[in-house]
Amino acid sequence: MRGSVFAVIALCVASVASAQTAAPWSYRGDDGPLRWGKLDPAYRTCKAGQEQSPVDIRRATLNVSLKPIEFHYLAGPVTMENDGHTVVVQVNPGSYIVAGGVRYDLIQFHFHHPSEESVRGKLSDMDIQLVHRSADGKLAVLAVRLSEDRGYPNATLATLWAHLPTKPGQTEKITDMVNPGGLLPDDRSYWTYMGSLTAPPCTEGVRWYVFEQELSISRDQLQTFGAIYPMNTRPLQDLHKRKIEAHE
Repeated sequence: MRGSVFAVIALCVASVASAQTAAPWSYRGDDGPLRWGKLDPAYRTCKAGQEQSPVDIRRATLNVSLKPIEFHYLAGPVTMENDGHTVVVQVNPGSYIVAGGVRYDLIQFHFHHPSEESVRGKLSDMDIQLVHRSADGKLAVLAVRLSEDRGYPNATLATLWAHLPTKPGQTEKITDMVNPGGLLPDDRSYWTYMGSLTAPPCTEGVRWYVFEQELSISRDQLQTFGAIYPMNTRPLQDLHKRKIEAHE
C-alpha cells in the first residue's frame, strides 16, 4: 500500500521517490527551472513541450457551455509530507470532483509560494494545487490562489499548519478531520486550459482549472510556510496557441 501511494505522488509532483531514478532538480541554481529540460532525458518535455504550465491568465474567452465543477469532498485524516520541493497533503480515498462530465478522484494537494499561475501578470502570495486523477489516468489540477489578509486566517490551513513538516523527508499524520472543501473559494467561477505538471517530468495533457476568486491567508500562515519554502515556483510558460476559457 505504501509503495502505491508514493508512486502516485511521484507522478503528480515528482517527489523524492521519483528522484531515486531521475536527476535531482530544484527551483534555483544549476538544477533550477531553466535547466530542467537538460538535467535528464525524462525531463525533455520541460523544455520541448508546447503545453506547459503555469501560464498567465489573460484574454480568457467566456464559454457558456462550460458547466460548474461538482465537488464531492469528504472530511478525514490526512498525512503531510515535506518532499524536498513542497509540502504534500495525502488524502484518504473517496473525495472527487466531476468536471467536463468526467469524475476525477482527489489524490493529494500541495502548496507553492508565491503562486505559480498569474492573472494579468500578477502573482498571488501562494497557491494550493489540488491534484485529481480519472479512472483512465488523466489528471486535472485545481488551483486556488491565496492572498494575505491580516485579520482572517483560513481555518483549514490552521489545522494543517499546526503539523507542518519543516524538513525534507519529514512526515506528519493528522488525525483531526480535514475537509479539502475548506480550501475552496465561495465563488467557484474558473478559468480552464490544457497544460502540464509544473515540476519534472512536466508531463502534458493535464486539464487545469484556476479559480477566479482568491482565498484569504493570514500573514502568520504565509510567513510560516515561507520560512520553509521561500520560493518554490516555476516561472510562467509560453501559452503558444492554447486558448483559456472562462466559466462564470
